[in-house]
Amino acid sequence: MITSLEQMVENVMALKIKRRIAVAWAQDSNTIGALHKAVTGGFAEALMIGKRDEIINLCHNAGIDDKFFTIIPSENEIKACREAVMMARNGEADIVMKGLVGSDIFLRAVMDKENGLMLPDAVLSYVGAIQIPAYHKLLFITDPAVIPFPDLDQKIAMVKYAVEMTSRFGIKKPKIALIGASEKMSRHFSNNVDYAIMCKMADRDQIKNCTLDGPIDLFLACDKKSVAIKGVETSINGDADVLLFPSLEASNPFYKGLMLFASGELAGLIRGTPKPVVLMSRSESEKSKYFCIALSCLMA
Repeated sequence: MITSLEQMVENVMALKIKRRIAVAWAQDSNTIGALHKAVTGGFAEALMIGKRDEIINLCHNAGIDDKFFTIIPSENEIKACREAVMMARNGEADIVMKGLVGSDIFLRAVMDKENGLMLPDAVLSYVGAIQIPAYHKLLFITDPAVIPFPDLDQKIAMVKYAVEMTSRFGIKKPKIALIGASEKMSRHFSNNVDYAIMCKMADRDQIKNCTLDGPIDLFLACDKKSVAIKGVETSINGDADVLLFPSLEASNPFYKGLMLFASGELAGLIRGTPKPVVLMSRSESEKSKYFCIALSCLMA
């Protein structure tokens, strides 16, 4: 079982496979630093799409030889995103990565019905693994980046993607906590109905290969002492592998708070596309971007 993001990188290196990564609007120092580590680590080739001179200057300022990268000039961020997606569609790249461009512009290219990377009838969602000193193992979360208010079908797809990703980490039957403000069912929280349906589906093996419970709060999901204090019976039992949130507004501040205040590091990906898509905040650390690159190579 992979128990840390560093161990994940070691597993990717052991595969001895180089993945071609097309980076949209690549003139970003943290992205360049992360890709340099991946290239020198032997598991990536970087196709840097953007302002050529800026990319070269950033490389030189960081003491990096720009010859490690293939630089593809692009006039603007919209064209850079389209170029990166098209390279993946044409088989010239194995992975698409967001550089110094807004998520809305990047996702527009990925989700384009004619020229994007969407699979037919697929749900586009995001799953990430967070490493934090305060938790005893990697904690996967979904969806902090794509779906504002997931409906029932989207939540079921989010579970499926989480199960697929955790399986690559050696977790055979992940414990998935359906997060709410409380463990008590209430008509005031519409997500509770979806959660009840999902739990019954899991009971009847319509949702497979996971342990599912909710609504439960973060204490019951991730703290065994709280389970004992509250006296609530839950199959998650304070040992969650995955947290599924009811909205982007809940999950995005949660993960950013862990990054900012709890020394968290993230590895995450867009799911629902035929090839991995790396989507990160432009302010994300070089280390987290490196972990995301390694995860994309693991999932490719």
